[in-house]
Amino acid sequence: MPKLNLSSHDRTSNFNTELCSATLESRLLPNSAPIEQSLTQSPYISAKNLDKRWNVLSDMTQQQHLLDPTTRSLSDAYNKNIEHFIGTVKIPVGVAGPLRINGLHAHGDYLIPLATTEAALVASYNRGAQLITSGGGASAILLNEGVTRTPVFEFHSLTQAGQFVAWVVTQYEQCKKIAESTTAHGQLNDVSVNIEGNRVYLIFEFHTGDASGQNMVTIATNEVFNYICAHSPIKAQEAFLDGNLSGDKKPNTCTLKHVRGKKVSAEINLSKKLVEKYLHTTPEKMVKFGQMTTTGAAISGGIGVNAHYANALAALYTACGQDIACVAESAIGITRMELNTDGGLYACVTLPNIMVGTVGGGTHLPSQKACLEIMGLYGTGKSKALAEVTAGLCLAGELSIVGAFCAGHFSKAHQKLAR
Repeated sequence: MPKLNLSSHDRTSNFNTELCSATLESRLLPNSAPIEQSLTQSPYISAKNLDKRWNVLSDMTQQQHLLDPTTRSLSDAYNKNIEHFIGTVKIPVGVAGPLRINGLHAHGDYLIPLATTEAALVASYNRGAQLITSGGGASAILLNEGVTRTPVFEFHSLTQAGQFVAWVVTQYEQCKKIAESTTAHGQLNDVSVNIEGNRVYLIFEFHTGDASGQNMVTIATNEVFNYICAHSPIKAQEAFLDGNLSGDKKPNTCTLKHVRGKKVSAEINLSKKLVEKYLHTTPEKMVKFGQMTTTGAAISGGIGVNAHYANALAALYTACGQDIACVAESAIGITRMELNTDGGLYACVTLPNIMVGTVGGGTHLPSQKACLEIMGLYGTGKSKALAEVTAGLCLAGELSIVGAFCAGHFSKAHQKLAR
């Protein structure tokens, strides 16, 4: 069917007006005028640096909205998490649950803090959590773990690339020793090879313990990369620490099949009575909705099929000190709903790229640590449980939003809670 662009004239009219204006060239030329507002060059947190920055910013906004007395008193806590610090942004935090998880690592009822400015979001996850808990809880299994960094090497010819690979595959033990010398918790688990013409991509996969692990993996791989560059008998023409095969903070089909971070699957069987009580619709209608929207995802070229994993992940990651940009890969996965043998609803989610940690990163910051503590998931030995809870949360959100669409409540909920 041809696409109709009914408003194409309207979209270009303003641009055409500017294009014809005599001011266009002068506005788009490089501007070498002196900089009027210059902040301190030092990236570090100190009382002196804070005052220098706010001497510039104070005419733009009220300082206490970003740098209130509590934030100033805690500013040293942020030294390893931020540069050019000026304060903190206060994001509302709600709590959803209790969410019952019957997992290999997470086992119990969890109250889950969610940080967001989107009305209706926490209410939706709270409803899904209550439904799951009333149904006996979601079963969840952590299936796999691994965080990658992928150096790339370019050679004069395919022959040289092959010779390089023949050498590098003999270096696994040495690479493992070098990588693990940089970290007390990370382990090099695997190295695989991808050849594209005269270019060789090495995929280094690590286990990162209870840390999310991006920095850990980068530092470890960099040491191995330097060793390879210095000792390879076949010298690369060009080499870079990452060749963009890792899936770091971007969606891709490779990680849908494998793992980046933690791969978790969660499921639940719900009776027809519970679906009608909590979602005001039927299992049959929810299954039909899933079938039709799966087709829509295929037409749109989506990677995986889900309704809104990103909502849960962004809110949870923000509240709990995770790397929020990892929502880009974490939000890839598959939601499936079917009728079970009792006429109820079988629902499952599989997320292969959950990037969470319970140590390191932003998890030690006061507010973020408090949110992890609410779930009982702060500190060593808790990251696998956090991953299973995260999958259960996504399952709760899928059930709630699909139920809302099927019952015709989606728009009404946003009108009621957001306006």
